[in-house]
Amino acid sequence: MNSPHVPSMHEANRLDALRQLELLDTAPSEAFDRITRMAAQLFQLPIAAVSLTDANRQWFKSKVGVEHSAIPRLQAPCAAVADSGQMVAVPDLLDSECFRDSPLADSGIRFYLGAPLTTKAGHCLGAMCVLGTEPRAVTDADRSTLADLAAMVMAQIELQHALGRVDPVSGLPNRNQFVSDVRDLGIVAGQGEPQLAALVSLATPEELSDAMRVMGSAWLDDIVRSATPALRRLAGGGKVYHVGTTQFAFLAPLGASLVRFSGTLLGWLGERTPTGQASFLTTTTVGLVRFAVGQDAPLDVLRNLYSAAHDARDAESGLRVYSPEQDAAYRHRFWLISELGRALAQPDELYLAFQPKVSLRDGACGGVEALLRWNHPEAGAIPPGEFMPIIESTSLARATTEWVLEAALRQLSSWHAAGSTLQVAVNVSAVNLEEPDFCDRVLDGLARHGLPSASLALEMTESALMRKPKAAHDTMTRLAQGGVKIAIDDFGTGYSSLAYLQEMPADVVKIDQSFVRGMEKDQRTLALVTTMIKLSHDLGHRVVAEGVETAEVAQLLRDAGCDEAQGYYYARPMAPGLLAGWLAARAA
Repeated sequence: MNSPHVPSMHEANRLDALRQLELLDTAPSEAFDRITRMAAQLFQLPIAAVSLTDANRQWFKSKVGVEHSAIPRLQAPCAAVADSGQMVAVPDLLDSECFRDSPLADSGIRFYLGAPLTTKAGHCLGAMCVLGTEPRAVTDADRSTLADLAAMVMAQIELQHALGRVDPVSGLPNRNQFVSDVRDLGIVAGQGEPQLAALVSLATPEELSDAMRVMGSAWLDDIVRSATPALRRLAGGGKVYHVGTTQFAFLAPLGASLVRFSGTLLGWLGERTPTGQASFLTTTTVGLVRFAVGQDAPLDVLRNLYSAAHDARDAESGLRVYSPEQDAAYRHRFWLISELGRALAQPDELYLAFQPKVSLRDGACGGVEALLRWNHPEAGAIPPGEFMPIIESTSLARATTEWVLEAALRQLSSWHAAGSTLQVAVNVSAVNLEEPDFCDRVLDGLARHGLPSASLALEMTESALMRKPKAAHDTMTRLAQGGVKIAIDDFGTGYSSLAYLQEMPADVVKIDQSFVRGMEKDQRTLALVTTMIKLSHDLGHRVVAEGVETAEVAQLLRDAGCDEAQGYYYARPMAPGLLAGWLAARAA
């Protein structure tokens, strides 16, 4: 039997195997407690435990009838189980030469039976044991039952370690274990106790994607392995969890203050010096969350950590404390995306409103812009400023443009059948311009509804044109050759060069409302708008001014030679029926 004070190579390997499992000093777990309760009931004994043999102590992962969490290893029967790897039976501790003077015997324990907890590699971690205060004979049935219970404990340990509880690269407990441990934390620290958690993100998804394309997965594994020791030190010896590709979470010591804990994290960020290529390819951020033990769901804690670490990208310090307000805004955005995807398949939630474009020469209305509107069944009317900006950044861009285009063509067909020659303009995004079949879909739609190509105008922003200039130019050229009119929307707010604008097959330039509103009060803005109009005319484009709200601005635009105007001075966006009345009133 090996002395715990002079570790042999076998003992060192055994301790290493025990510590790699990350079981010592962890919170109680119902999975283990269930087995321990079963042991006490089967043997009709007051005490049962899952006892792990550390270097100088026996630590109880699970226990029944025991108040303390650990006892000294010296003279503990469970230590004899770990040393021998065999079941140890002591019918009466007072009759045992080894244990009659042990702390257990002094505390009144007379009976002990312990079965080894042995890994597949042959390392004995400790014992599944039952104890009593009266001497008791041990039967073969007792041995068999306890061996089965020990096997159940090892199955649970191996399940947690091998099936979804430990990351194979870092060797750290993973997301599932974090969730389990946060849930079990309420058993150790009282319900509602304040707690702090941190999440360290070593790189953004974009950085990972770019680096992986060049260097492969081995580079990622190296980053994770090299960062693990520093993260362990940052956690102050506490458990570190590998909860994402390059994301690690850990809990602050119970009772830690937000100021001190965040100061520690900020100091680590300031001193952190990643090695090798990671030093210039990655950006480290830290998210910090306050939560109530036993009240906040573990998955919510983890989600809030992810959110805070993501928001930390915009913080100069690289650290951000979770903000419920920012999170609510992000969740609302996610809700909008989800609901809009659903609304696209509904018959009457989405609809089009049409805003007239009026000639500044004779006041005639030759065209309208189709604008998407949304009347949610529960939230009511959702302003387009809330949902339109998020469309282009999601996979909804294609489906939304498809919906708007089809609805606009149906309405246009109805107007043309009634004798109107209105032109309808539809906004398209950068994603649409990059779709290889976009031009074909537009032309096929016009042909299907029996409409002349010139009755449709497509409006696209400068920023959309510049995202992938060649693809945008090719798409615009094909559409223009097919007879579709092209308009550059929000002119002046993007980054396109004059040389590029000269090459674009656009028919119309729309001056953004940010220049038009208030131009009557600012000579510099008036001069800028006047120059835009002249430049666009020199390039062969018609000019439409957006955001016209007063007669004075309309006159200034007319004097500057602007062709058309669009804005509340003339009409707000309106349903087709109201538009018909508006057109009739102007014709009267």
